[in-house]
Amino acid sequence: MNILAFESSCDETAAAVVTDGRIIRSNVIASSVETHALYGGVVPELASRAHVEAIVPVATQALAQAGMTLNDIDAIAATYAPGLIGAVLVGVNFAKSAALASGGKPLVPVHHVRGHIAALYLTHPDLKPPFLCLCVSGGTTAIVHVQDYTRMVVLGATRDDAVGECFDKVARVLGLPYPGGKYMDDLARQGRDTAYPLPGTHVHGAPMDLSFSGLKTAVINLIHNAQQKGETLSLPDLAASFSKTVSDALIPRVLHAAAETGCRHLAVAGGVAANSRIRADLETACGAAGLRLFLPALELCGDNAAMIAAQGYYEYQAGHVASSSLNAYATRDLEAG
Repeated sequence: MNILAFESSCDETAAAVVTDGRIIRSNVIASSVETHALYGGVVPELASRAHVEAIVPVATQALAQAGMTLNDIDAIAATYAPGLIGAVLVGVNFAKSAALASGGKPLVPVHHVRGHIAALYLTHPDLKPPFLCLCVSGGTTAIVHVQDYTRMVVLGATRDDAVGECFDKVARVLGLPYPGGKYMDDLARQGRDTAYPLPGTHVHGAPMDLSFSGLKTAVINLIHNAQQKGETLSLPDLAASFSKTVSDALIPRVLHAAAETGCRHLAVAGGVAANSRIRADLETACGAAGLRLFLPALELCGDNAAMIAAQGYYEYQAGHVASSSLNAYATRDLEAG
């Protein structure tokens, strides 16, 4: 079964064709990151305009790379939530138009974070639910029990900032280019992770929940205080210390979730799944705990349409199709789908 999918939740306009939820036939991404880098972050209006300009070319290219036409497509999927509302609307409306133009092929709405989880199926053909997934990105930080392909339970989540958001905000204060997470990771590899002691992220009475706003504020205050005193901070050391603190917050909670659920398979998904410190620490922790770890391919960590097509296949199999009245949403419960 061939799924044509679209992803436009933030600043990447993407289209892809995936067969049976596991085989990538094409995966095309047009990024407007250079435009947003001028402003130090994503400007929603500019992102929406970029999607409008790019959606037709990426769709055309995705079909061409797959060697298919709309006649070869069995269903059309699109990210419908969550994300920047104007950006998401572009992908949703184009998908509805494509479904209509194809003679009424099924339209499948896909939750963006469910798509990130499905990226693991493209990397690991042997991975099947149930498993635990640590979802870490610019907008999401959650520990998810993937009970089935379309049945998921959030066991713990951040009470405030997402991990990726913290990386980007700290990077911006440090004067690093956008997107900051990648540059923070590169710096951290060169630094000492014990150079700057930083506060943990304990949430009283909620062993699987997290809070990162205090950590973010502590780092920003450290930077501002040093600037006011004319002191020079070691950026590699600070990046390494920050990355260690984030990793030290995530891993015990994931291991706690594994013990609570009895799951022996653990996965990581989302843009921050590309972070080298988190990946390495998880490999060490899972090895010690006897858990099998599934990491997404680096090229599938960021936003892409192949992951949406993969999840779209399973949503379609479960009968989750939409009419032409499908709307886009800025927020949406992961469990509701």
